Amino acid sequence: MGLPRRLLLLPLALLAASAPRGGAFYLPGLAPVNFCEEGKTSDECKSVIELFVNRLDSVESVLPYEYTAFNFCEAKDEKRPSENLGQVLFGERIEPSPYKFTFKKEEKCKSVCTKVYDPKNPEHKQKLDFLKKSILLNYQHHWIVDNMPVTWCYDVDNNQKFCNPGFPIGCFTTEKGHPKDACVINAEFREEDTFYIFNHVDIKIFYHLVEKEAVGARLVAAKLEPKSFKHTDIDNPDCSGPPMGISNKANEEIKIVYTYSVSFQEEEKIKWASRWDYILESMPHTHIQWFSIMNSLVIVLFLSGMVAMIMLRTLHKDIARYNQMDCTEDAQEEFGWKLVHGDIFRPPRKGMLLSVFLGSGTQILIMTFVTLFFACLGFLSPANRGALMTCAVVLWVLLGTPAGYVAARFYKSFGGEKWKTNVLLTSFLCPGIVFADFFIMNLILWGEGSSAAIPFGTLVAILALWFCISVPLTFIGAYFGFKKNAIEHPVRTNQIPRQIPEQSFYTKPLPGIVMGGILPFGCIFIQLFFILNSIWSHQMYYMFGFLFLVFIILVITCSEATILLCYFHLCAEDYHWQWRSFLTSGFTAVYFLIYAIHYFFSKLQITGTASTILYFGYTMIMVLIFFLFTGRQLQLGAEETKEETVVLE
Repeated sequence: MGLPRRLLLLPLALLAASAPRGGAFYLPGLAPVNFCEEGKTSDECKSVIELFVNRLDSVESVLPYEYTAFNFCEAKDEKRPSENLGQVLFGERIEPSPYKFTFKKEEKCKSVCTKVYDPKNPEHKQKLDFLKKSILLNYQHHWIVDNMPVTWCYDVDNNQKFCNPGFPIGCFTTEKGHPKDACVINAEFREEDTFYIFNHVDIKIFYHLVEKEAVGARLVAAKLEPKSFKHTDIDNPDCSGPPMGISNKANEEIKIVYTYSVSFQEEEKIKWASRWDYILESMPHTHIQWFSIMNSLVIVLFLSGMVAMIMLRTLHKDIARYNQMDCTEDAQEEFGWKLVHGDIFRPPRKGMLLSVFLGSGTQILIMTFVTLFFACLGFLSPANRGALMTCAVVLWVLLGTPAGYVAARFYKSFGGEKWKTNVLLTSFLCPGIVFADFFIMNLILWGEGSSAAIPFGTLVAILALWFCISVPLTFIGAYFGFKKNAIEHPVRTNQIPRQIPEQSFYTKPLPGIVMGGILPFGCIFIQLFFILNSIWSHQMYYMFGFLFLVFIILVITCSEATILLCYFHLCAEDYHWQWRSFLTSGFTAVYFLIYAIHYFFSKLQITGTASTILYFGYTMIMVLIFFLFTGRQLQLGAEETKEETVVLE
């Protein structure tokens, strides 16, 4: 599977050249760093390798915590690196660590710090209890060296190697002596009702020498192996002996000595431009993902072609038959969509709300397209942390003008006159629902002391972006939308609404809407599994090329399904098509919600009331955004309907 992996990361490899020659182009924050041995440093080469620590998370809890919350060794008086908006929103909290290495200088069992816990001291007991609880929930470290995750690689079934971009704090053996989680890797972890903490790491850093004009070497991989040692000599640890166990029944003072060993190994086969390839080792069953996605794309393309063929052949037959009519009386004897041409553009009920949804959906549609396009180019790769969310938020803020314009144009075509209410609802209704949900989730995170809680200053900044940039741009778009003439319809609307005949089961609103969302959902559910894994199971998502392709197919499929079902309803002489068309493709979001519920109960191990509320709270935000995005395909159906009506005239 070497070829697919390289294809998936091709944009990053193209943009990050393997040598910093003059005129070379690098993505922001992704330029290579050269390292030299101590005593050979220069402006182009440094010897100190810094290790940064990120927030700790768990697959059994939605609540991440900062590194400092666990009372680990801390770097004193060091400035933490700046974080972009996306990192803050995702809860990433990168901090400097006391682990400092010198290039090609190997260390053996070097002490970092010692933590002492006295169970009789309430503050110490609270810290120790928090550490034990985190071990029970299998919280994971996330370390970073030269902007690369430090991975823990171990053997699994079928002689395969699994590389995890994190490693656990420790593990636990039950009262019956059964090892849980990482305790299975060592037979010495067998004491009953005991917590074992991984207080030692063996780190191996891989590098390759820089070719051509540049000097020094570049880091291409960093791997570690967590271990547990109960150091008898605190001043001179030797990293041998029994593991560091903390019994639940123990009441004596506990001393935990944190140590590390580091070694360096030259790796000639891996170049800096392709160093993220080894991260893919942490993605199990990559080949299965590849073939599953390709299979899904083939199926969706086939179904889309079938829908298009049915639609075109049916329309062609009807149009040919109507063109053969010699007189108006013969035409009136016909049935179907020609009979409702005088009611087809009758304004829908709740036209104000529909126009607001269309405006917000346009904003999300353009934002998603541009974000995925930049992701395909490599600008929003996993190496550029937080860039994906930052790009999405900034684009949403700047796309207030299309939202206001589309909402105003549709509302005016519906005959609406309350333009102030329309522009205010476009600016505040959907964003307000999302922000209210987000704020409630943030209150829960604040209460739990999680690092994912957005600081007050960032909330103020988000509100400032919304009120000071997005809202004025929405007003500008609405101004131009209302200033233009209303959309001219090719036929006049009858003064008296036509009576709709009795409908069969399949042409009634609800069955048609329910059936309409199946096909669009069929083209996304495989990608949806990987996306949910990246969000809730903390796996790295990198297949943006596939995601962009699925996005395009989803847009086409939603449009085709909407137009096809709209045509069937018009043939049944039901001219209430506007809301039905919006809800037909928008119902895909309901299937999304059902799948998210299934994923929660079948795939995740999340426990705790707070984590459950957070999961479904954030899921509802995603469902609302997806509902607006997919329902936005209504306009494409409207354009097709206009073409049909022109043929009638």
